[in-house]
Amino acid sequence: MVKIKDFLVPPGKKVDLKDHNTSFIGEYKNKNDALEELGADIQELMKLQDVLYAQDSYALLIVIQGMDASGKDSAIKHIMSGVNPQGCQVTSFKAPSAEELDHDYLWRCMRAVPERGNIGIFNRSHYEEVLVVRVQPELLQKQKLPAPALKGDIWKRRFKDINNYEKYLSNNGIVILKFFLNVSRREQKRRFLQRIDQPDKNWKFSFDDVAKRGNWKAYQKAYADILSHTSKPWAPWFVIPADHKWFSRAAIAHIVVKKLEELKLRYPEMAAEKKKDLQKAKQMLENE
Repeated sequence: MVKIKDFLVPPGKKVDLKDHNTSFIGEYKNKNDALEELGADIQELMKLQDVLYAQDSYALLIVIQGMDASGKDSAIKHIMSGVNPQGCQVTSFKAPSAEELDHDYLWRCMRAVPERGNIGIFNRSHYEEVLVVRVQPELLQKQKLPAPALKGDIWKRRFKDINNYEKYLSNNGIVILKFFLNVSRREQKRRFLQRIDQPDKNWKFSFDDVAKRGNWKAYQKAYADILSHTSKPWAPWFVIPADHKWFSRAAIAHIVVKKLEELKLRYPEMAAEKKKDLQKAKQMLENE
């Protein structure tokens, strides 16, 4: 029931997030229908991951962005619940360390790119450098850039850098899928209050998250620019309605599965000599 075209940002399209319904649930009649399809896609993802790992040719990089409380952590937890941890890695990008600030802004993400055969998930990503740093320009000063690097439109240059970076990854067999979890301001407020009211959710709450709500419009504009400038055929963006977590999880899982199916993954073919060795080993074991 998930139609991928409903969420894909066409390359070159100017995005206005007001045009995207955060409560959209597609053709699902209820939550249970979505959970049933999510379960089926999780099972399929398990199989596809096994072949991806065995083929050892492609890697899959999943980028998940969204406002605080949009459901990034829980989406990763649920969608990847059946994946073999040996072939999957999750990297969460928080405020950069002193070491990271002494490198170019893509350095820390490049270090976390998944190896062939693996699935890598970025919980936040290099897009923080054209998002948080843009909304809070004082953070740009901490990057210790030389004066020439600050001249002109630094954000357009960074969009170009990121497009080239992702094209480079794609050219080397890294398949990229990028998801923006589009939550409404009202739903974010409800989730924040839930984190405050429920003791077992207190640890998730940060006062800084509420402070950022004062910059809601600035963040929405920054995200719209990101989606408009960096959705490319080799690294597409999908705007996922996130007011209903059960829907966003089902939508992301379905898109990931369909992309892996497009790769037509296959288990490695055994060479003739290797097949002979297998038969020889079998005979030796049976004759013990």
